[in-house]
Amino acid sequence: MRAIWKGAVSFGLVTVPVRLYSATENHDIQFRQVRASDGSRIRYKRVAEADGEEVPYNQITKGYETADGRMVVLTDDDLASLPSRSSKEISVEKFVPAHEIDPMLLDKSYYLEPEGAAAKPYALLREALRDTDRVAVVTLSVRTRLTMAVLRVRDDVIVCQTMLWPDEIRAADFGVLQDVPAPSEKEVAMANLLVESLAGDFEPNEYEDDYAKAVEDLVARKIDGAKAVAAPEPEEETGQVVDLLAALQKSVERAKAGRADGGSAAENEDSAESDTATATTRAAKKSTAKKSTAKRSAAKGDSGADQGATDGESTAKTPEKSAAKKSTAKKSTAKKSTAKKATAKKSAKTSDSTAEDAGERKAG
Repeated sequence: MRAIWKGAVSFGLVTVPVRLYSATENHDIQFRQVRASDGSRIRYKRVAEADGEEVPYNQITKGYETADGRMVVLTDDDLASLPSRSSKEISVEKFVPAHEIDPMLLDKSYYLEPEGAAAKPYALLREALRDTDRVAVVTLSVRTRLTMAVLRVRDDVIVCQTMLWPDEIRAADFGVLQDVPAPSEKEVAMANLLVESLAGDFEPNEYEDDYAKAVEDLVARKIDGAKAVAAPEPEEETGQVVDLLAALQKSVERAKAGRADGGSAAENEDSAESDTATATTRAAKKSTAKKSTAKRSAAKGDSGADQGATDGESTAKTPEKSAAKKSTAKKSTAKKSTAKKATAKKSAKTSDSTAEDAGERKAG
């Protein structure tokens, strides 16, 4: 890799000389415009809009178009008068929790390599960022323009990731998202089940740019003189599912059937149906619990309003409860007495039986 910038990271009184390297590269397929008959490249000339004449490169300068359509020509001297940051310093402004940085603000990534003598303070900054789970918000000048960035740790290397300015993030204003009806409990339960069915760890190497590979294969066949082979068309659905709950259930069944850990199609389908039933049951329980809570709340409100009547009824019923308790006590006493008599009879029978056995032994 070739360094695109040299400078130093400064935090407090510590300075770490570093070199900046592009951490990413673009593998997009680049096509050239050519003439169809012989493949000759198409070139474009720089011509002036006013008269159509070709303009040499050394006569081209920058222009700024205003909101009302006027074009203002800016010379090199004009541009030189603008405030320019040519400092070779990455200045740490503050250390903030990593979760406070919105990923939408992040732009390009660069690796920071320390100079030989700066390896120790570089490692010190790296471990401080890692241990505190924070990122360093910094400012730096790349190509004379001040840029915001963050320093974070990836593996054992500090990455400098430039950021967009807040006003470069567009506001999302979609009328269709207003007054959206809330999903039902069954739909939420089924959606959660679908998420769990497709849950896993992110492995970037599991994905590949199939389009780039297809283009390379096509070019190789064309060089060999073979004709292009039509790509297989994707299978069409037998019918469009308009019911959201049915679509979720069907998605869960597909996820179950496609699990890498195996199992027959029938087993996966049974598992999906079982999970569907479980999700539905959970949603029903939640609904019942909510209704029960509402009833209890209503009952509490009614009890406050009818407290006087309830007290009167309670006083009137007290003698009846007392009489019922006495009756229960009498029945209990009678049962105990009956049990004692039965026990006594059994004891007497046992004694008589023992005496008879003893008499028989003596006679013998």
